[in-house]
Amino acid sequence: MKKILRRWTILFLFLLAGCAGSSTPAQTVQNYFRALVAKDAQKAIDLSCAAWEASARTDADTFSIYPATLENMSCQDAGTQGNYRLVKCTGKAVLDYNGEKQTVDLSARVYQVAKEGGEWRMCGYQ
Repeated sequence: MKKILRRWTILFLFLLAGCAGSSTPAQTVQNYFRALVAKDAQKAIDLSCAAWEASARTDADTFSIYPATLENMSCQDAGTQGNYRLVKCTGKAVLDYNGEKQTVDLSARVYQVAKEGGEWRMCGYQ
């Protein structure tokens, strides 16, 4: 009985891990900003739709130069506009420009996310 239970537990964990790749539009935006702060340019680009890749590279270049942190970031789905799902966030990104703290208010923009290649991708903001 214990072997059967253990096998089912392992199977459940594998299935759960397989579902971890799919995310919501809000999680996509959060993961995009986490990648920028972690200085993981490739991940930020991978989380972007094709039309946003150049902008993701620019964002990644900016974040790569200075230490950055995220404070109180939280994102929620905020409806749709055309082909985009909209996401609103709270919190801020803080960049340290040689001892001078610069903040980016994440609530100042509405982020656009679209399904591309079967995954939610960051496509810009308004």
